[in-house]
Amino acid sequence: MGTVRTRGWLAGLIAAVMAVTACAPVPGPAPGPGRSPDPYGARSAPAPALPAPSAPHAATPDGAARSFVQVMRRMEPAVRQDCLNRRTRPISCDFVFVVDDRPGLEPNAFQTVDRNGRPVVGFTLSLIAQTQNPDEIAFVVGHESAHHILNHLDRKSGAATAAAVVLGSIASAYGGDTSAIERAQEIGASVGSRYYSKEWELEADYLGAIITLNAGFDPITGSGLFQRIPDPGNHILGTHPARAQRLAQVRRAVVDVQAGRVR
Repeated sequence: MGTVRTRGWLAGLIAAVMAVTACAPVPGPAPGPGRSPDPYGARSAPAPALPAPSAPHAATPDGAARSFVQVMRRMEPAVRQDCLNRRTRPISCDFVFVVDDRPGLEPNAFQTVDRNGRPVVGFTLSLIAQTQNPDEIAFVVGHESAHHILNHLDRKSGAATAAAVVLGSIASAYGGDTSAIERAQEIGASVGSRYYSKEWELEADYLGAIITLNAGFDPITGSGLFQRIPDPGNHILGTHPARAQRLAQVRRAVVDVQAGRVR
């Protein structure tokens, strides 16, 4: 089971709420005989129906924090189970969820791994406060967890390294000095890490929507958060795809689950 770690006043609030409630990608080819239809390798199970949208939580930091705790009690086991079912390599599925409530931080969520390979999914307090309902919180959790399950961190590192080597070699072949070669490698690493980022974001949107649905939340309502953040458009080296693409990807995932094409 994963854990939620926090800072400051939020830690006390979440601990109190938990004490009160403690008892409470693109589809692959058609499957062959005995093969799961899920492109992520999940075990066969009845396709879940789309749950009713969650009621909005109180539009206050306390309301969002309480909603976050309640959502995590359902999302943590769902994320872990989906990770165990879908992983294609021996990655850890023992997630740690952290909240950074330092003032002044922009709304943001991220995933990384600790020195032991344990996945860490983090959220700033300002992002949690920006959500309007439990479905939005659940979708963000599902999306960031999907990045780990889909091995995006290692793939990003590999793309950056490969591009750095290529541009560094080109600079060297054209007679660049040490400084020029190092600069070319830096540019290559930056470009390489961004090149596939939109594709990876859409993959995480798709799988994140499925995880959200499996936990009993509505990912379509959850993706409404995209409507209230700036649209990155479709810039060539942008790190995120356009809003319309992301909303369409979430709807596609829901349609695929309801049609029994994925679980």
